[in-house]
Parts: sequence; C-alpha cells; structure tokens
Amino acid sequence: MSEMIPTDSKSNVAEYTVSEVSGALKRTVEDAFGHVRVRGEISGYRGPHSSGHAYFALKDDRAKLEAVVWKMTMSRLKFRPEEGMEVIATGKLTTYPGSSKYQIVIDNLEPAGAGALMALLEERKKRLAGEGLFDQDRKKRLPFMPLTIGVITSPTGAVIRDILHRIADRFPLHVLVWPVRVQGETAAAEVTNAVEGFNALPAGGAIPRPDIVIVARGGGSLEDLWGFNDEALARAVAASTIPIISAVGHETDWTLVDMVADVRAPTPTGAAEFAVPVKAELESTLAGLSARLKACMRRSLDRRRETLKATARMLPSPDQLLALPRRRFDEATSRLGRGLEVGTERKRAQLGALRLQPQLLSRRIADARKLVDRDLARAQAALRGRVGEQRRNFARLSGRLRHEPIERRQRLLRESLALLARRHGQAMALKLERLRNRVDQTERLLATLSHQGILERGFALVSDLDGNLVTRAAELSSGTALTLRFADGTAGAVATSGEARPRPRTSAKAPKPGGQGTLF
Repeated sequence: MSEMIPTDSKSNVAEYTVSEVSGALKRTVEDAFGHVRVRGEISGYRGPHSSGHAYFALKDDRAKLEAVVWKMTMSRLKFRPEEGMEVIATGKLTTYPGSSKYQIVIDNLEPAGAGALMALLEERKKRLAGEGLFDQDRKKRLPFMPLTIGVITSPTGAVIRDILHRIADRFPLHVLVWPVRVQGETAAAEVTNAVEGFNALPAGGAIPRPDIVIVARGGGSLEDLWGFNDEALARAVAASTIPIISAVGHETDWTLVDMVADVRAPTPTGAAEFAVPVKAELESTLAGLSARLKACMRRSLDRRRETLKATARMLPSPDQLLALPRRRFDEATSRLGRGLEVGTERKRAQLGALRLQPQLLSRRIADARKLVDRDLARAQAALRGRVGEQRRNFARLSGRLRHEPIERRQRLLRESLALLARRHGQAMALKLERLRNRVDQTERLLATLSHQGILERGFALVSDLDGNLVTRAAELSSGTALTLRFADGTAGAVATSGEARPRPRTSAKAPKPGGQGTLF
C-alpha cells in the first residue's frame, strides 16, 4: 500500500485515491489469477480491430467475462474465433482501471473439444448443401491437356515440392504458384484472395490464366485444417470459373473446400496426377494409333489397287476405243481432196451460169418503179374511197343526230378526217421512202457489180467473133480475130501467138441456184 494521505478528519479510517484503489485491485487480481483456463461461449466478436487487437466476451448461462487478444497473439492462433463458438481461453485476469472492469488477456485459444467445431461444421455444411453448392451437376470437368496449372499452397512446405515433382515426371508444363498461409488466422482470407485472383487474370494477358487450380495443404488436426472450412472460401471456390482440384489433408480428412471443389484428390500428389496425363503414355498411345493408321492405310491402298487393276482389265484398250473413229477419219481424209475438187467445179459452173448484165438490173429497177406507181395509185384510190365513205357516214349521222349541234359534229368529223389524212400521208411517205431506199440500194449494187467501172480503170473485155469471153491466153492461137471492148467503145485485134485449146468442160451438173454442194 502507498503512504496514507494526512487528513484533518476526526475519523481514524484511512483514505485512498481512486488510482490507488484501482492499482491495488489490479495487482490483487493478477497475483491471484495470473494463469487461468476459462471455458465459455464467444459473444460480441466482430473480428480484429483496426489496430490488430480483438475484443469480445466469454459467457455462460449466468455470467459474462470481457476478453482481449493482442495483435501478436492473434497471428499465432490456430483458428479464427467466431461468434457463438465454445472455446477454452488460456491467459491471465486483469483489470481495466478506465472502466472499472476486469477482463482476461488471452494467450491461447482453442475450441472446447472437437464436438463444438464439428457442430459448427455440420451447420455450415447443411446451409451450403441447401444452396446447391455440393451438387454434382454444377461441377466442371477438368481439361484433358492443360497448358498452365495454378497452385495455391505454402511455398515452403513439402506439398509444393511434391506437386512440382509429380507434374515434372508426368507432363512438364507451366506452373503458377500463389503463396499463402495454410494455417492460422489469415489462412482462409489468403486462400480466398488467391482463388479470386486466379479467376481475375485475363485470357491472353502477360500472366497466363491457369486452366486448372490446385488448392493443397498437408495433413493435420481439425483445428489445423479449420481455415479450409471457412464459408467465404467455400463460396469463392464454388463461384470459380476455373476448374479447381482440392487436395487438403490426407484421404480421411474432409473440409468444405473438398465438397465444393470440382474434383477432390486424396493427396497433393494425387491432385497433380488428376491435373496432367502421363506424357510417356500419351506418346505410346499415339505411336500405337499411328502404326494402326498406317497399317489401315496400306491395307486400304492395296484393296483399292487390286480393285483398280480388276477394273482396268475389264476396260477395252485405247487402240480398240480409237479404231472406229480412226477409220472414219482416214476415210474422210481420202474423200476430202476429191470432194474439194468437185465442190470447186460446181461453184465455178454455178458462177459461170450467172450473167450479171446492166440490162437485167435496169429491168428490175423499172419493175420496182412500176410496183411503186401501182401501190401509189391504189393508195390514192383507197384514200378517195375512205374519204367518200366517211362523207357518207357523216351525212347519215347528220340525219340521225338532228337534236345535236351540227357545228360540233362537223368539227369532230373534220378533225377525224384531218387525222386520217395525216396518217395516210405519213403512211404513204413511209412507203415511198422504203421503196426509194430499195431502188437506191439496187442502183448501188448495179454500180458495184457492173463491169463498166472496171473498164473505166483501164481494163478491157476480150471476146472472139462469136461473142464468147476469152479469159486465158492458152485459149488463143496465132491469127485469131478478137474484139476488145473499152469503156468508150470497141476495137478489133488479132492474136499474134498462142495455141487454141478446147474449153474445159465439167461433167458434174451445175447445182441449182441457191443450192449447196458437199465435200463427201
């Protein structure tokens, strides 16, 4: 006790300050309860304060005890405290002079037996199962040949070495490791962030997005694996778009992560075996399939080759196929020369029979003019008849339509007659123009075909005394009298050399005008 404060009071009772009383009580409580184990239910837990300390209370059915867990102790706890959990707290009692309260400063916190944790676990399991997070139809299939595998585990344990070694033995590929704590207060939050972080990676980004994620941890007690029973972590795994393999603990250990994951592996090594196939086995399988494919192709080619040979034996040879066309071609070739000669002679005889004379063309032009004059006379007669008929119709209609204005009917008839006259005039003009064009074309053809134009260019027609044209010098003999026709008249001449030969005659009958010969 501190020294008493003198007082002028007549009482002999000692007086103390509030601080003295609070300090005395604090020392008394700490000396009497320096190390205690308290069993109770957590109440008022809201998680760590911003300073890292946690404040809550332990209670039973009759009393309540304030509790505090300092920041350094929180990081060493094996599991995270939760509201309503029954725990056993180890620490010392002390007082808090600022509020005249006593509290327990907890050094260690553990569940009050496995039954409490199991009860809490069963309650979470029922709630998540009711939401359908454990259903098989929502679980995703693992890709057969992943390119990148993400692993969420501790970077310092044996688990990551086993996984990497197993993947390297089976099928070496790219592995991304997201280091996390797998035990303690922050384990669940770190694993949750890792799962969400892998899902947030963009496809084709600088960091490749994993095709499979493995959540792994070694074995341990229920308290050691309690972080993987976190509800937030279970929901993050269920919401993952990347297939997740859970490998938490040994084969007999079960957590909520195992139930919501797409595939549960009994061990971390088993997870690596689920994730990748054996490269040697794939190569062996491919080699076997390749050998079978080559054998099948050889057998198929052999069968097709035999079928082709059998079909080829049934087909005729090229000589047999071309024998008949070749014979026809040879026969046509042999007839071609003779047919050409015969056709030429026929065309020559047909041309010789044609006599293009100016008198003939002039007669045709005169006939065409007569036809034009006849059509013109007929058109004029038809016009006069049509006009007379219209006049008679007009007179008849005038008698019938006495009540109509005569002037209007006369005007309409005059307009009709004028229209007919214009149409007749146009028709006659068109007809005459067409006939005139035909006459002009005939005159141009006459000028083109007439020999008079050729004579104007200095040529002459040679004929004998009988009027037959002489076209070859071989047809003349010395002393033969000839007649030379020039553009402006005729003159006589005598051949001074040459030998008279008979005019060649063809035995082939000239084809009819307009007919066509054949080469065969």
